[in-house]
Amino acid sequence: MFGWKSKRSFTRELVIVPPVSQADRHGIAIMACVKNEAPYIEEWVRFHRAIGVRHFHIYDDGSTDGTMDILRSLLSAKALTIVPWIMRMRDEGTSVVLNGQAIAFAHALLNFGGRYDWMAFIDVDEFLLPRRDGTLEDALRHAKGFPNISLPWHMFGHGGHRARPKGPVCLSYTARVAHPEREDANASNFKCIVDPTRVTGVSVHRFRTKEFGDRTSNDAGVVSSVRDRKAEAFYSAEYLQLNHYYLKSAEELSEKVARGWSFDDTTEKYIRKVAETARYIEHDVVEDRSMVAFIEQNKIDLGSSAIRSERTHDRAS
Repeated sequence: MFGWKSKRSFTRELVIVPPVSQADRHGIAIMACVKNEAPYIEEWVRFHRAIGVRHFHIYDDGSTDGTMDILRSLLSAKALTIVPWIMRMRDEGTSVVLNGQAIAFAHALLNFGGRYDWMAFIDVDEFLLPRRDGTLEDALRHAKGFPNISLPWHMFGHGGHRARPKGPVCLSYTARVAHPEREDANASNFKCIVDPTRVTGVSVHRFRTKEFGDRTSNDAGVVSSVRDRKAEAFYSAEYLQLNHYYLKSAEELSEKVARGWSFDDTTEKYIRKVAETARYIEHDVVEDRSMVAFIEQNKIDLGSSAIRSERTHDRAS
């Protein structure tokens, strides 16, 4: 592996040889880097299992709050792989902080990718919402088989919550940024779902494939270069919407900022970034209850997230 743009940063963009397709490969896997997500992990797993995710590859950045125990209680060994992955690393010569998340993505593709038709690379505060279908697999068919699908963030705000709500995240927050297509304040970006056996380039927010280079598709099969995918015409959530519950309550946002960021040791920079993003999201929001309607229509059991959230909060305090 080596950097596409090594002069700009180390390990931010990586080149790999695609994994070999296994004879019995099938289904969809999610890969996520996780640290101390005990209040949230149950509903995230239950929701994505309900829409057809076959396997969860969890890269654990040193969790100490029981997150991994919750995962093991929810998922069998056939559906869960936990990889210990402390992500804070530096280049000795330059002291540049290496992007441990990008390295983890490449590791997951190389070591596990041959097992699956698709791999989604998202975080625990991001939910993949089918808009017209009951499963993720059916929703992906609208991309017409393109091996690199980019889904724009739909950033959700506080929704009037000062304190942590008792209910699950994806039912409690229904106010999102009104214009996800606008490139503002770190609130405009993408996460990707890829055919792992065709990936040659890896980054947190974009991938390359061996046939199409940096070209990517939206959820409706419209193809663009990565450079042009922020054009308004590319934005789509017609069949599959990526809900990013970035802020949650004011209380939870404060806790998030206090924890810091795994990929940058500049605390002041991170605080400014989060504050700027929060102002942008809250400035112009619309009500979006599509997730609530989907969960009710499909009778998805999100589990005891609210109870666990309160217990975890009490234990932490």
